[in-house]
Amino acid sequence: MNWYPWFNAAYRQLVGQYAAGRGHHALLVHAAEGNGEDALLYALSRWLLCQQRNGEKSCGECHSCRLMLAGNHPDYHVLAPEKGKSSLGIEPIRQVIEHLYAHAQQGGAKVVSLPLVELLTEAAANALLKTLEEPPANTFFLLACREPSLLPATLRSRCFYWHLSSPDETLSLQWLNRQAPGNQSDRLTALRLHNGAPIAAERLLQPQHWQQRSALCTALNAALPQRNMLALLAVLNHDDVAERLHWLCSLLVDAMKWQQGAAGYVLNQDQQPLVQQLATCLSSTSLQQIVQQWLNCRQQLLNVVGVNRELLLTEQLLAWEQMLGSAGYSQSHSL
Repeated sequence: MNWYPWFNAAYRQLVGQYAAGRGHHALLVHAAEGNGEDALLYALSRWLLCQQRNGEKSCGECHSCRLMLAGNHPDYHVLAPEKGKSSLGIEPIRQVIEHLYAHAQQGGAKVVSLPLVELLTEAAANALLKTLEEPPANTFFLLACREPSLLPATLRSRCFYWHLSSPDETLSLQWLNRQAPGNQSDRLTALRLHNGAPIAAERLLQPQHWQQRSALCTALNAALPQRNMLALLAVLNHDDVAERLHWLCSLLVDAMKWQQGAAGYVLNQDQQPLVQQLATCLSSTSLQQIVQQWLNCRQQLLNVVGVNRELLLTEQLLAWEQMLGSAGYSQSHSL
C-alpha cells in the first residue's frame, strides 16, 4: 500500500502513544474522502502486529510482517461490505468477534480495521459496540469515518477520536507535481474542488475524468449567451451526475465570491473567465436561488429511489432558462 507524506506527523504521534502504553484500543480517525487514511490505518496495523519493531517502524522481516505484506495475516481483519452491497451487516461482525476471543494465531496482537464506520447497519454497530466496551486483551480497533455525527453516540464515546485534516495546499501541490506533469492551475483547482484532499484531486486530474469537467465548463460557457441552458442536459445526465452538479454549483458559488471581490478564494482557478461571465450576467440573488435549486436537485438524485434523472434535470434547466429570461439576467449587469 502507498504511503503519503502528510501522514508522517500523525503516524509518529499515534505510534508514540502505543509504544508508551497509552494507545487506546479503539482509534476513530475522522478524515475527508480522498486523503488516503486507509494507508495510515494499514501502517498502524503493521506496527501493532510486528514482532520485531524498529522504533516507530515495523521491521518488514518478521513472520508477522511477511504475512501482512502477503495479505493473509490471520490476526488482521478488515471489515468492508461484500461486493455489490452498500452496507456492512451483523454477520461479518459476529465472525470477526469470534476470532478475537480466540488466541492470536501469531501470539501477538489482533487488529480489526474498519475503513468506513458509516457503512455499519444498526445491528452491526450494536454488535461491535459490545466488544468495544470490553475488548479481548491485546486487541485493537482502527476505525475511520467521514462524518462522526452520523455515528451512534455510544460508539463514538468508546473510541479515541483523531481528526486527520487535509494537508497543507503547498505540500499537496508538491505531491501532485511528482505524480505526473500538468498545469499548476489545474492542480490547484482539483485540490480546491475536493477540500484539499490530494488523492481525490489526483483522480479528478486523470485525463478522461478531467475532460468530463472541461466539457461541462465549455457547454456552460456556450449556453449562457444563448440562454439555452437545456444544452447542458447532455453533459449532466450521466451516472456520476452528483459529481457533475458539484462542479456546476462550485462555479456558481465562485461567481458569488467574484461579485464580493473575493476572487482569490475561487475554487475553479482554471475557469476564471467563465466565473467572471457568471458573475457579470447573473445577479447575486439569482445566483443564490440557482445554487439552492441545484443543491435540492442533487439531494433528490442521491436520495429518492427510482427518481427520473433526465426529467428532474430537464425541469431544473428549463427553470434556469426562465430565470435568465427575467430580470435576473443582464448583459450589461455592473458590479
